Amino acid sequence: MISDETVSFKVEKDKNVKTREILKEVYGALEEKGYNPINQIVGYILSGDPTYITSHKGARTLIRQLERDELLEKMVKNYIGLDD
Repeated sequence: MISDETVSFKVEKDKNVKTREILKEVYGALEEKGYNPINQIVGYILSGDPTYITSHKGARTLIRQLERDELLEKMVKNYIGLDD
């Protein structure tokens, strides 16, 4: 049976969760390898050079799933309290 009611579809919340989880995993991998995770992630965001991120635990592959501009936008929103 087909319904005439409109179904709401929202991806943004799931995307935020995915982004947060990826950042946590990348952070952990960088920390395990003895790097300063914040400095390395900032270096990656500013330069786009994936070699700032270790390949340990697939962190480099994970971080490349995220768009740098979207990541930066989410961080700024979070910093000023506008996160979803």
